[in-house]
Amino acid sequence: MSDRIVIVEDEPELAALVADYARAAGYTADVCGDGAAALEAVRRDPPALVVLDLMLPGLDGLSLCRALRADANPLLAGLPVVMVTARVEEIDRLLGLEAGADDYLCKPFSPRELVARIKAILRRAGRPAPVVAVDTLARRIAIHGKALDLTPTEYGILAALARRPGQVFSRAQLLDLAREGNASLDVTDRAIDTHVKNLRRKLDAALPGVDAIRSIYGLGYRFDL
Repeated sequence: MSDRIVIVEDEPELAALVADYARAAGYTADVCGDGAAALEAVRRDPPALVVLDLMLPGLDGLSLCRALRADANPLLAGLPVVMVTARVEEIDRLLGLEAGADDYLCKPFSPRELVARIKAILRRAGRPAPVVAVDTLARRIAIHGKALDLTPTEYGILAALARRPGQVFSRAQLLDLAREGNASLDVTDRAIDTHVKNLRRKLDAALPGVDAIRSIYGLGYRFDL
């Protein structure tokens, strides 16, 4: 099974928006506006996750979700499903979860929040996080093969963080690491905060909804996907 996500949504603009955010986060996204056609497509080629609208032509979302959970194929029976709907009543959310949905979002929702929930569900399911590659020779950092547009200082900071995910770095440590291989950089420890702010903006564009650089109060920063 791949990192492909199937978005089953009969509102074309919303479906396209969700697909754009999913692709920006490193996933492959397919869109289907009909429930029956979506069930056939998912059975033919199981994706990593399904984003499923409740109100659909052909076959409604609840019936589709129940059909997946009852399928003899274990890949389909255990397929993660995020249900989205304009229905906001508690009974509707309960019906969606009882039908087998892993999560439930009410419209209107933030596409970034949806992507964050998708990542959380796939992480729990054991799927890999987006790939971050650091090329020290070219002084380039890419996410899923797409290079980030970084200044020399931003590269130095992000490279240091990305090489040691989960480790907390003080501003002074990041300053020293940023100067490695480029001693001419004129950066102060307080300026690190500004560079981190710019890095977060660029990372957010590449990985919507992911807080990749976390502030650790009183200590510094940590890289965590």
